[in-house]
Amino acid sequence: MKTARIFTYVAISFAISFIVVSHAYSARIKDISSIGGVRDNQLVGYGLVVGLAGTGDDIENGFTKETLANMLSRQGLGMKEGSRNNLSSDNVASVMISAELPPFAKVGSRIDVMVSSIGDADSLRGGTLLMTPLSGADGRVYAVAQGAVSVGGFAAGGGGASISKNHPTVGRVTNGAFIERELEYDFENRKSLSINLYRPDFTTATGVAAAINGVIAGVEAKLVDSSTVTVNIKESFKGSIVKLLSIVENINVAVDSPAVVVIDEKTGTIVMGENVRISTVAVAHGNLFIQIKEEKKVSQPSPFALAPPAGGVPVDVGAGAVIAPGGQTVVTTETAIGVEEEKNRLVVVPKGVTIQEVVRALNAIGVTPGDLITILQTIKSAGALQADLKLI
Repeated sequence: MKTARIFTYVAISFAISFIVVSHAYSARIKDISSIGGVRDNQLVGYGLVVGLAGTGDDIENGFTKETLANMLSRQGLGMKEGSRNNLSSDNVASVMISAELPPFAKVGSRIDVMVSSIGDADSLRGGTLLMTPLSGADGRVYAVAQGAVSVGGFAAGGGGASISKNHPTVGRVTNGAFIERELEYDFENRKSLSINLYRPDFTTATGVAAAINGVIAGVEAKLVDSSTVTVNIKESFKGSIVKLLSIVENINVAVDSPAVVVIDEKTGTIVMGENVRISTVAVAHGNLFIQIKEEKKVSQPSPFALAPPAGGVPVDVGAGAVIAPGGQTVVTTETAIGVEEEKNRLVVVPKGVTIQEVVRALNAIGVTPGDLITILQTIKSAGALQADLKLI
């Protein structure tokens, strides 16, 4: 029996290596999917950051004052009703703490937490997060966070100017939370597993099911829909479920993707999938340049001319000459318009070309990203683009 089991594992390892070699450009199942029920869980909590250098909340806002008073009371400092109103400090900030609890996290292990100000604090730099319980969606406490807050920015200012870098009201406490409660997983007693694709696709899901059935004996992979493959464990299976998952997630499968062209007109970014095809189409693209030039000119009337004397000698009109009555200085505009059309040749794109050939043909006529966006939209309108055109 032991020899047969060793032979089985050797056969499985050989089959896996064969798949890896034959699908060198494929992807592992672990990179395109997740195991049903194995995921991160979000945690959140509310607390105080203390020790700030005058960059904390205005203590007059209600929730910070109440939180500080309650914290002092829990530490044994009795706060009378009237003394709460006399609290004054700008070294404290109210914050929300968020974290993600990874699957199979054990009690005593640590996770990172994000600390975000919810008041009017200027910066959390140099502060210390006080002990804060972190709860899940079910209201139960799964971790407790505390520690020095690390901020990747700063803020400073005076009476008439200020300067800041990055976002100083958000920080991180590395390994700042201890796990206090574990999530329950019972893999060894399960009789079925589900593999959920990150991107639903019937072709890829069919390939996943076929690959699992062809590699591992004692299990049956069934296609549920375009995103889920169920792996049923038969009675003949003698191995460990954890070992089974390790084998499954390292199987390589061919990933099929739809033909999509994504266009971001705001930045001029164009991304095309490898399956994009274009029917036979002729493309000509030219730009019309119109240049308008305006020039200002001043029109001034001539000075008043005096009649010549009897001797016929003209009288010199000096700088003090009088302007003719009714004359007026005006500003005129002369406009010159020039039109130039860019000459481009007609390019025929043959049917069924690949994306590399499409780009090469369009580059041949010297298109810019902005031009390419217009061309692709026009080809799609003509029904010659066999792809989904998405504008974001």
